[in-house]
Amino acid sequence: MPLRLSHPRLAGLIAGTALLLGACAETPTPEAEQISSKPGATVQRIEPSAAQVQVAVPPAPAVTFAEWRTRFRLKALRAGIDAGLFDRALAGIEPDASVVRADGAQPEFTRPVWEYLDGAMSPVRVRKGQALLAEHAASLQAIERRYGVERETLVAIWGMESSFGQFQGEHSVIRSLATLAFEGRRPQWAEEQLLAALQILQSGDIGPNGLRGSWAGAMGQTQFIPTTYLSHAVDFDGDGRRDIWNSSADALASAAHYLQASGWHHGKPWGFQVALPDGFDYALADSEIRKTYAQWHALGVKGTPAGLAPNDTGYLLLPAGHRGPAFLVFGNFAAILKYNNSSSYALAVGLLGQRFGGGGQIGGSWPKDERPLGRSERIALQQGLAAKGYDPGPADGIIGANTRRAVRAFQQSLGLPADGYPTPALLQRLR
Repeated sequence: MPLRLSHPRLAGLIAGTALLLGACAETPTPEAEQISSKPGATVQRIEPSAAQVQVAVPPAPAVTFAEWRTRFRLKALRAGIDAGLFDRALAGIEPDASVVRADGAQPEFTRPVWEYLDGAMSPVRVRKGQALLAEHAASLQAIERRYGVERETLVAIWGMESSFGQFQGEHSVIRSLATLAFEGRRPQWAEEQLLAALQILQSGDIGPNGLRGSWAGAMGQTQFIPTTYLSHAVDFDGDGRRDIWNSSADALASAAHYLQASGWHHGKPWGFQVALPDGFDYALADSEIRKTYAQWHALGVKGTPAGLAPNDTGYLLLPAGHRGPAFLVFGNFAAILKYNNSSSYALAVGLLGQRFGGGGQIGGSWPKDERPLGRSERIALQQGLAAKGYDPGPADGIIGANTRRAVRAFQQSLGLPADGYPTPALLQRLR
């Protein structure tokens, strides 16, 4: 589900997503939904109850939909879209109110990382993935040979993005993107995607009725957004069409092509769980602090670095703070983040791929007595940090690198473990 922002999945969404994938330089928390540069753009969404949803209402469009359509038609024709194709593709199209609502919905409460991982690696998904690895062994072997991406990782992404092709989205991609271009929060992005979707139709890879996906425009079994489709979708089964909707070979090869372009290295680990020594300086758990395994080991960090070269560098990831499991993550983890810019998503893909072979078990325990902050609490945290002179970045409810640094500085001022992980207790101290 790679997406473009700045999700094949909008990573699922327009964070990005398939669904949305954010293209920020910061690593979002598990619950953050954004558009990513991945093929789709979906950070897997946790659907809150109606009472938990905050809706951001965009300003009313300054023109009518018919006026917008006329203006966009000129833009599309200048870009080489056939006039007849444009008119057929948008014939009878009106804005979709459900897409507008989905674009503005912002969940207040979301699942903690341990629940997210439990869902991602459910026994049903693991068994299904194992069966598909056997069923598609020949094509997966050929894909792995051509693109250098391990089959277990591809099947894990397949499972995360569309439950192995079962849930690809039933929205008209043309109607969804036209709606978002007309009255969504990111009209320029949506127009770019709509133009790419028209180019897909013009190529003949799929017809208008088959061009379906998520409300945010993420498409197919691997939830590519249209621009990612144009740059990375491939015809692997040789039928003359890049069909990520109906051909698992095309979908999986396209995901492999995307990961290859994102820097994936065959035979290298995405990362592994590590044990930290007593008295460890948790401020070192920063995505910008990268060291070789030998350097981490010298600091007391211990793991199993199979497949690493001496000069491979990685950073320490504490998805639930110092009270939860710790991981060292390397270049292939970064490649997964380009598919969907969520550390929880990348962790789920890596562990799920290992789980197919009997691995991927997490040692230790999660701090289940400590609930994650809700969105309004995260905003309050950022506002409070800024008021005290720290620099958490914009108060947008996304706990990225800047906010984590500000949290670390505040934790250090209190003499607490500076892991950068915000908790309700820390917010109370801040208040």
